[in-house]
Amino acid sequence: MANVPASPPNADSGSSDSGTDRIRNAICRSVMTTLGQPKDFLKITLRAVSGNSYRVNVVTGEHLASARIAHSFFVTVDEKGNLTSSQPTISKAY
Repeated sequence: MANVPASPPNADSGSSDSGTDRIRNAICRSVMTTLGQPKDFLKITLRAVSGNSYRVNVVTGEHLASARIAHSFFVTVDEKGNLTSSQPTISKAY
């Protein structure tokens, strides 16, 4: 990934567990590395769905008032946060 996301992933829980944070960061980094970074990137959000399944949204816009979800994926990961599957498939867009 050329650039680090502008903001960390939004956490569902109040957990500050460093292992959980590492996995969440690995997921976001993997998605952005594969997708590429949009020119008007604002943030990436990550929500746990169940077990090792997450919803990842890539939010774009000139500022928060004009923000929109440009890409949305349901991903599953292994215990280290490596992507094992994605719906829809993540492909290079930028």
